Amino acid sequence: MYARSFAGTVYGIDGMLVAVETDIANGLPQFDLVGLGGSAVKEARDRVRAALRNGGFDYPMQRITVNLAPADLRKEGSGFDLAIAIGILQASKQIPPRPEAVLVLGELALDGTLRPVSGVLPILLEARKQGFTHVILPEENAEEARLVDICVLPAANLAAAIGYWTGGLEPPAAESRPAPQKCSVHSQANHSDFGDVCGQTFVKRGLEVAAAGFHNVLLVGPPGSGKTMLATCLPSIMPDMTMDESYDVTKIYSIAGQLTRNSGLIRERPFRSPHHTITAAALIGGGGQIPRPGECSLAHGGILFLDELPEFSRHVLEVLRQPLEAGVVTIGRSRQVFTFPARFLLVSSMNPCPCE
Repeated sequence: MYARSFAGTVYGIDGMLVAVETDIANGLPQFDLVGLGGSAVKEARDRVRAALRNGGFDYPMQRITVNLAPADLRKEGSGFDLAIAIGILQASKQIPPRPEAVLVLGELALDGTLRPVSGVLPILLEARKQGFTHVILPEENAEEARLVDICVLPAANLAAAIGYWTGGLEPPAAESRPAPQKCSVHSQANHSDFGDVCGQTFVKRGLEVAAAGFHNVLLVGPPGSGKTMLATCLPSIMPDMTMDESYDVTKIYSIAGQLTRNSGLIRERPFRSPHHTITAAALIGGGGQIPRPGECSLAHGGILFLDELPEFSRHVLEVLRQPLEAGVVTIGRSRQVFTFPARFLLVSSMNPCPCE
């Protein structure tokens, strides 16, 4: 018996929809998962098996083959668990298929509980573009999902997700969406108000010009002169983000898994301050076949603060050349080239002498 469900993953900074095809045939009990999945994807077979049994469903003792299409692109993450479980239940005729386009996202715990996944916003933006009208996903991702014009069906466990799928559970009542200016914000640090800084008139004037024109800044002064304090106050005088900037920044933080349960659209400019021991890959992004955004991209639209600039390695500083000149980070892999936005205001500080 053949069945199909739809899930999604992140490919670079954009969402990619994945068709989860399930076939159950007679033969020795076996679970084959194909489609160029990463380690977390391959481990889904054990999570799905335990979740189905502990959730009160029958796990078919037959030959199960699951294909993640398109099969020539790498897939990472644990967000395919729920789609695989629904595919198995459809193929074994425990639940009927759905006529409308429904996207399914979520990681399964062994007891059937749904755990949140990262990258929901870019996946749903792509799903909406391709005509999907409903999405079933964990409750922790519901606030982020409501940023997209799509019917959100938040589920706490596998039983609730199946209830939405079969129609036995009514969709939640439509909630009034908050205006963008009232949505929650996200920032790495609690910023002080620029107006509370006393003195330092010359430096404050330079920072005002930098904030207005998005100019990079180097603060030089002895320890204790207020370089770090002035840098952390700078976001309070920067212009408000546009809606396009807010969506770009929210997508980046969603992919990086740094949105909390109640996070909405990010309206505050980011402030990132990495330690001087940071590696080049952590600064500009990378890692694995599908790279993830680094500090440069997390600072997109905001400030990247490098405290004690001479302490950073030369190689790390050299990789800042492209994002400073082009506003993007380009990372090449054997099969694909990924581009992340990285237009930020670079603020750095240093002592005038290495002995200080």
